[in-house]
Amino acid sequence: MATLVNTGLEYIAKLINGGSTAPFTYIALGSGTTVEAIDQTALVTELTANGLARAAATCGYEAIGKATWSKEFTATADGQTINEVGIFDAAFAGHMLMRHKYSSTKALDNTERLTVSIVFTEGRAS
Repeated sequence: MATLVNTGLEYIAKLINGGSTAPFTYIALGSGTTVEAIDQTALVTELTANGLARAAATCGYEAIGKATWSKEFTATADGQTINEVGIFDAAFAGHMLMRHKYSSTKALDNTERLTVSIVFTEGRAS
């Protein structure tokens, strides 16, 4: 389960009301191991090289209250470790919608691929 962070809630409210913000269409990977928290604004240790840098995702609408993101990353060097993933509005630091810390490290070597698929499901307010 991913954690919807405070900045994500802020930007959701702005998007709903036509505020000035970009849509969340980027996936970033990181090697940080810190537990998720709502006050985080970025990945703990974002990966920026070796085929694992932040990239535009394929985004979609699955059903009422469900948004989707997916992206296949291909490592271009051995020994890459992935422990976290985040959804961002672009290449800007601090504009994170949500973060997930994997329960175990994903290890990739040169030419190995990792497909990240995320589904955000919003429940109805009561």
